[in-house]
Amino acid sequence: MKALFLTEIGKSEVREIEKPAPKAGEVLLKVGMVGFCGGDMNGFKGLFPLQEYPNILGHEVGAIIEEIGADVPPDVLVGTNVTIYPYLNCGTCVACRKGRPNACKTNKTMGVRRPGAMTRYICVPWQDLFTSDKLSLRELALAEPLTVGFHAVSRGRVGSDDRVAVMGCGIVGLGAVASAVNRNAMAIAIDIDDSKLEIARKIGVAHTINPSKENLHERLQEITEGDGPDVIIEAVGSPLTYRSAVEEVAFLGRVVCIGYAKAPVEFNTSLFVQKEIEILGSRNCVGRTDFPEVITYLETGKFPVEEVISKVITIDEGPETLKSWAENPQGIIKIMIDFER
Repeated sequence: MKALFLTEIGKSEVREIEKPAPKAGEVLLKVGMVGFCGGDMNGFKGLFPLQEYPNILGHEVGAIIEEIGADVPPDVLVGTNVTIYPYLNCGTCVACRKGRPNACKTNKTMGVRRPGAMTRYICVPWQDLFTSDKLSLRELALAEPLTVGFHAVSRGRVGSDDRVAVMGCGIVGLGAVASAVNRNAMAIAIDIDDSKLEIARKIGVAHTINPSKENLHERLQEITEGDGPDVIIEAVGSPLTYRSAVEEVAFLGRVVCIGYAKAPVEFNTSLFVQKEIEILGSRNCVGRTDFPEVITYLETGKFPVEEVISKVITIDEGPETLKSWAENPQGIIKIMIDFER
């Protein structure tokens, strides 16, 4: 069967691999849809420090249970639509011992530090499955990137009284937007791509800002009546947006960082003290809480699924798609491989 490998920086190819068989405690999944992650692109460009080569890409999955191994509970049924928790934690490091396996020191995400899901069949532990009898495989393939945004909003302790600015409206940023709106916060979407801001409006944000066309500071001051946002979520990974988040957040505010900055960031650290702000990292998601929350949200039909899917391709088109995406990322939110095509 075919699998899409990231072979080295700037290179990918489709290779033939063997179909796996489920071991005890595992299920065999027939993969239907897999999304490309922004991390895949950073790995392709050599900008993601955790990426290992060569590796099969993919951890945003919509699949069907094909076969069940031994020692799997009887309520796990063949034919069920699922998505998967794609992170593997060690269970013994300080983060795992404190009940935060999403921040495991040796976390191994599918497609990054272990083989991913851009192939027709994969085996996974039954405990990593999340099911829905209402969602399509393409909707389920959107769940994982949305959980990362939902987790960031949880890290920021966002409530209905908060004014929340999300910097960057890629799929993870849109997940943060959706979560903030879902919590009845006043959400502000910030991006230099008007098409992404239009999607944020469909999700239900109160305000949008394109900093390439208007002054970010002045607009945020206007919207928040001079206070600044209570919470700013950085979902770009740029030194500029990292600095802006600290500068623009309100006194006593929270800055939640998702993006991996591609270069060192210089801060005016006096703002940390003067504002008494909290700066919080946000990594991956907590499976037991974030996945169920996202699936329940997607089942409401409130999220504009079709608008965020920029392109659907076959696996054979994967290498050329990665190359063209790297050369021209404008307007791309989510690319998916459809294994039924």
